[in-house]
Amino acid sequence: MSDALLAITILWGFVFIYAVMATMDFGAGFWSMVYMKRTKTKATNIANRYLSPTWEVTNTFIVALVVAIYSLFPGAAYTLGTVLLVPGSMILLLLAIRSAFLVFSNIASDYKKPLTIISGISGILIPGLLISVLPITHGDYIDFSDGGQSLNLAKLFTSQNEYAFFGFAVSSTLFLSSLLLADYSKAADEMDAYYVYRRDALMIGPVSLLMGVVIMHTLSLEAAWLYNKMIEDMPILMLSVGLFLLGILALLLPSFTKKGTKGIPRLAVIAVTLQYLAASFVYGKAHLPYMVYPEVTIESGFTDPNSFRAVFATYIAGFAILFPGFVYFWSLFMKDKRYLRQKGSKQPN
Repeated sequence: MSDALLAITILWGFVFIYAVMATMDFGAGFWSMVYMKRTKTKATNIANRYLSPTWEVTNTFIVALVVAIYSLFPGAAYTLGTVLLVPGSMILLLLAIRSAFLVFSNIASDYKKPLTIISGISGILIPGLLISVLPITHGDYIDFSDGGQSLNLAKLFTSQNEYAFFGFAVSSTLFLSSLLLADYSKAADEMDAYYVYRRDALMIGPVSLLMGVVIMHTLSLEAAWLYNKMIEDMPILMLSVGLFLLGILALLLPSFTKKGTKGIPRLAVIAVTLQYLAASFVYGKAHLPYMVYPEVTIESGFTDPNSFRAVFATYIAGFAILFPGFVYFWSLFMKDKRYLRQKGSKQPN
């Protein structure tokens, strides 16, 4: 494996980790807004209980992603930074709004409802804007002329592929978050909330799969080079579909731990996460060697080999330190019965 290929693998790993964690995080904020008035099911309480300790951890990965782009691919960073100025600014603005209003919603009780609504809506828009970066890299939306680059916004926002990715991001956010909240509710023994989120996952799951099919269709029309390369890995795409079906089946099977209860949400979360991993592998592999088609490749944007080795060693040391901490945090979060089974309506800070 070449240094450039190893570097883009690291970068894509950051993208996948952030994508999964962020969709669950943003989706939890949206469900907190949706079920704000349904106190009997405690669905909002469950969403907030999950959201409170995770939203700060999730944002560390977007910092790692940005640092990785600029340290590993400085040649591509100029192009990406230039053409993503408008969508990137919108994403940062929504992140700031969502974070601020999320914090204040737990402090300013008199304005809790409007603050929760604003943070919920802004949170569900962020994944759509984040994934809109991908169609931009497919080509035809960037004008390379006179030694500079500019993004053709009019062409981008009239692209079917752009809206297919946006719809896929929103539906996947709601699907993944409802799955995790169902699992979390069951672990917390909040069965009313569990059935609410299980129902949501069963309803939205097929929509996310349909949006994936729509993406493939629009790719065949607007980015045939990428579509044809993805089709070469059809067995892995079929594996992705099979994992999705396993996730849905897991929500319908009888529970092993609670008699009379349907669903094994932990299995569903694992299967669907692996589904997205398989699909993202096919997409990432097909995208190579281009970072921005057809001008910027991983080789042309790659940093100096000596710099890469130094950065790579730093990342290895950093993850050796941080990863056990993340595992410990997650185990406490999902297994600490005192936290899982908090009673009452008090929201965690």
